[in-house]
Amino acid sequence: MIQLDKNAQRIAAIDWLRGIVMILMALDHTSWFFNTNRIFADSVLLYETGDLFAADQFLTRWITHICAPTFVFLAGTSIAISNIQRREQGISNSVIDRELLLRGAFIALLDLCVFSLASGKFILQVLYAIGISMMLMVPLQRLGARVVFFLAILILAGSELLLMALWQPGGEVPLWLALTFAPVFGETYTVLYPALPWLAIMMLGWVFGERLMSRQPGLWPLERLLMVSGLSALVLFVLIRNSDGYGNLFMYLEGNTLVHWLHISKYPPSLAYTVLELGLMAIIFALLTRLESVKTVISHNGPILVFGQTALFFYLAHFGVLAALRLVLERGGLEQTYWITLLVLIILYPICRIYRSLKWRYPQSLLRFL
Repeated sequence: MIQLDKNAQRIAAIDWLRGIVMILMALDHTSWFFNTNRIFADSVLLYETGDLFAADQFLTRWITHICAPTFVFLAGTSIAISNIQRREQGISNSVIDRELLLRGAFIALLDLCVFSLASGKFILQVLYAIGISMMLMVPLQRLGARVVFFLAILILAGSELLLMALWQPGGEVPLWLALTFAPVFGETYTVLYPALPWLAIMMLGWVFGERLMSRQPGLWPLERLLMVSGLSALVLFVLIRNSDGYGNLFMYLEGNTLVHWLHISKYPPSLAYTVLELGLMAIIFALLTRLESVKTVISHNGPILVFGQTALFFYLAHFGVLAALRLVLERGGLEQTYWITLLVLIILYPICRIYRSLKWRYPQSLLRFL
């Protein structure tokens, strides 16, 4: 059973899951900074037919694919939970909407200002997609859970059809399409996370959050719902990948090895990618909710929990730590990448604990936006 901590008003399994993906994300970004043989070919725009990948390098990249879908999904879940809890506290919808709009705008501007300034060009990554999606959730949640669910499925299932009609790999991508559906890797600007496919994932997370907080009798236990949904998504992945057609977003099978099967499009997220990663996430989520320790872990200070409860702060801070380490450490191989990741986590743990304490002590301060 999913447990709600009465003091912090947080669900422990969500924080655990978010903490796990933050650690994997740190591994991927450490690889970006320090791994000389890092693989970055998760899009038809980046991959050349016939390229061969070292299995250890490929799988190190692949295990981090779960991060962005999980983080975006759980952001939607947290919006639903927070909104319901705040309404029960007597806070008006207008105040709740304003807070969500402000937080979404703040998060999107981090990409437009901070990361674009650091990159020397406009670059829109996951924070852009999350921020815009949060802002769009303000009107969308008025439609109700069923409508939001079916709209999310329509976007995820129909995005490839739209792209096939409007764009072909290698063709020019207009700015409006880059901001919404198709990635761009350009000299003046880069869009890694076009907003609408990720909005659909957040919408699914919001629907799950509404279901999680529902008190309607006769509904499936959430652990069972997660496990059945996860296994069903994995079956759907096998069917889509095996068909080697629609749903693979131009990233077709070139062989029958595990690497070939798992080499799918993240930029933008293909249907195969989405159902695989959300399916794995749902299964892990279900297992976490069944752990006996989950009901008490919220009062502990384990690193996974701390990172999960400070996820956005962790995201920003870990880039600063990586940039500082790059001044004193050289690039190297995969083994070095793993031990530098451990070093990054060791450095961040006390910093995140201090930040968490400050945020909980001053819940109405500007820290709430992180």
